[in-house]
Amino acid sequence: MTEGRSCPLAYRYSPAVLCEEPRQVSEDVLYIIGGLYGNPWALDEIEQMALAEERQGHRVRLVFNGDFNWFNASDSLFRSINNRVLDHTVSLGNVDFELANPSPGAGCGCAYPDFVDHGVVARSNRIMERLQAIAGDHPDIQKRLSLLPRYRCLMFGGLKVLVLHGDPESLAGWGLAYESFSGGNDDRLSEWFLASGADVIASTHTCLPVLWSGLVDGKRRVVANNGSAGMANLQSDPRGLITRIALSSPVAEPVAGLERQGLHVSLLPVDYSLEAWLPEFDRLWPAGSPAAVSYRHRMLHGTSLRAEDVIFPPAS
Repeated sequence: MTEGRSCPLAYRYSPAVLCEEPRQVSEDVLYIIGGLYGNPWALDEIEQMALAEERQGHRVRLVFNGDFNWFNASDSLFRSINNRVLDHTVSLGNVDFELANPSPGAGCGCAYPDFVDHGVVARSNRIMERLQAIAGDHPDIQKRLSLLPRYRCLMFGGLKVLVLHGDPESLAGWGLAYESFSGGNDDRLSEWFLASGADVIASTHTCLPVLWSGLVDGKRRVVANNGSAGMANLQSDPRGLITRIALSSPVAEPVAGLERQGLHVSLLPVDYSLEAWLPEFDRLWPAGSPAAVSYRHRMLHGTSLRAEDVIFPPAS
């Protein structure tokens, strides 16, 4: 099977170009929202979190870095999610790319590595086929998606914050996956930071959270992978996660966080109403459907990770 494992050429880019033209932002707080997965209740909660920040005097920019589509497999939900998300700062994930610009032989465009089970790959390809059929009935949204960039570089507090979906070489790269960090990834990270000039890299795509900090060329650098904003990430914890980057402490308790020279980078929980979302998910993806088989257990019970497991290097 190559569909779902291959990486289309259109996904690829050079780390050296990623921060050539950083965009200055004036807000006090960045919410990096990856893997919303079409969950409207998670989006409701994120908007409420931003309002709570604003009540504390913080201006918040919502930045979506892909895969905001996935479970929203109805015309009304597809249109609603995209219209809400596209009002903000957005870059593509592989899901959104394939809905706007299907790549022959790409399947879901996930570029799954060998350690991912064939069944997972096949089910993701089937989910994508269903979503593509729905997207085809919304050419205006497809057009808006097709115009989105694959990454963004934001100048924030004098630092370059590189926001992407996969890794610094590919829209669907797995180089910033939890599995890469747990296997040792420092040399590759150094190369990417030096080539791009980024101070912080915010990623998603690989669905498990990571918060890494280390010295590269004498400067403190940070990687934050929020896992999924619209689905459980931790053991016995159904909440989603987003990455918060700010010059102030978070107003809510983070799952994990660090502070370096006045910059706060946190993984914030998204405590959406699973009781509201699950019946809608079950209606769209009943028992035996590819999304139900792949994701429903995780939505209810979380993953095997504890909060302390997502921090790299791990505490000794």
